Amino acid sequence: MSLSVGALAPDFTLADQDGQPFTLSAARGSWLVLYSYPKDNTPGCTQEAKDFSCLAREFAQAGAQVLGISPDKASSHRRFIAQQELELRLLCDEDHSMLEAWGAWGLKKFMGREYMGVVRSTWIVDPQGRVAALWSQVKVKEHAAEVLSRLTLLQQG
Repeated sequence: MSLSVGALAPDFTLADQDGQPFTLSAARGSWLVLYSYPKDNTPGCTQEAKDFSCLAREFAQAGAQVLGISPDKASSHRRFIAQQELELRLLCDEDHSMLEAWGAWGLKKFMGREYMGVVRSTWIVDPQGRVAALWSQVKVKEHAAEVLSRLTLLQQG
């Protein structure tokens, strides 16, 4: 299943790096930026996390929380946050149920091999719980800044 702009975002509950649950529906009333990535401490994923982390203050000033989501375990997320000095909350989707529901789990190809994995994606969810913007098969370079810019435009109406 793939989401579209304007659709009600499928609810989920996932644990963060500290084992604390995050439930999407409980965050209604505020803006959210969710981004899915394949694996902690890999080059592209590290760059994307650092870029979002560097803009954490600007996202917070815009009233938005940024959450990264991958199939990694909480212990991996904690190491990743500590090693890269990230200012992010990272959620664990070990069975990739949220990623599947949101259309971010699919067939990938690498060096002639096909496998199922995370499709790097980003969503902006509005205070009513609807998808306000989305990106699929994200290219990391300058993506976090593009998301912040789109968030600002959406908030201006």
